[in-house]
Amino acid sequence: MGLLDGKVAFVTGAARGQGRSHARRLAEEGADIIAIDACSTQGWLSYDLAAGTDLAQTVREVESLGRRIIASQADVRDLAAVRDTIDGGLAALGGRLDIVCANAAIISQPAPTWEMDLDQWRELIDVNLTGVFVTVKAAIPPMIAAGNGGSIALTSSGAALISGPGLADYKASKAGLLSLTRTLACELAEHSIRVNAICPTAVDTPMIQNQALYRSFRPDLENPGREDVKAGFATMNLLPIPWIDPVDVSNAIVWLACDAARYITGITLPVDAGNALR
Repeated sequence: MGLLDGKVAFVTGAARGQGRSHARRLAEEGADIIAIDACSTQGWLSYDLAAGTDLAQTVREVESLGRRIIASQADVRDLAAVRDTIDGGLAALGGRLDIVCANAAIISQPAPTWEMDLDQWRELIDVNLTGVFVTVKAAIPPMIAAGNGGSIALTSSGAALISGPGLADYKASKAGLLSLTRTLACELAEHSIRVNAICPTAVDTPMIQNQALYRSFRPDLENPGREDVKAGFATMNLLPIPWIDPVDVSNAIVWLACDAARYITGITLPVDAGNALR
C-alpha cells in the first residue's frame, strides 16, 4: 500500500531534475502522473534545459513502477496547452486530479539589478511566476469539480527567504509564489484543497551544476568543476553539505500530499539544510 494509492498528480517541469524526481516518488507511493515540460531552451540561458528525450525517460521510469503517465511537451505559459494536457490526463486516468506540483522554473546569472536585461527579466518572471499562475488556473477547476480535496505544492526557493546581492529576477519570482500560496490557501480551504510552498536550498540538478554558475563561484579558475564549488555552496547552509538531492524535495511533496499532512495548508516549508538561518 502506497501513501497516495488511487490519486493522480500533475507535475510541471517533469523531464528531469526535481520534476522527474517528483513524478517518480509520487508514482512510488501509488499515484498516476500527468506530466509536462517545455523541452526547449531560451537562447539567453547559460545552461541547457531538458529535451524530449529526457521527458521520455521520465515516462519510462514512472511506467517501470507500474503506474500510468500521460506526458506532453508544453510550456507552462501556454494556458491552452496546459489545459489540453490536463484534460487528456483526466480522460485517460479516471477523471480526478488530486495533487499539483508546480515545479517548472528557470534561473538567470547573478548580476546587479540595474544591469539586468529587461527582456530576460520579463521572460524569467513569465516562466517562474506567471507559469505557476497558469498551472493552477488550469488545474484548480477540475480539482474542485472532482470534489476530493487535494494538495497543491508550489516550488519557491530558499532564495525567497534570505537577503543578498544578485538574482533579483529569480528571487522576486520565487517570493511572489509565497504570496500566491497564502492567497490560494485561503481561497481553496472550503474545497479541502491545501496549498503550500516549498523553499529548497541549492538542489543537485543541472540548474546549478553548470559551467556558468561554477565560474560565478570560482572566477579565479579557468574551468572550475563540481568539486571546486562545493565549499562555496556549503557556506550557504547550516548543515555541512553543499546541496541537497532532488528526492529530498520530492519527499516533502509526498508528505504534503498524503493524509499525514491533511490539515497543513498555507505554510512555507524550507527544505534547506538551515539555509534560512545563515
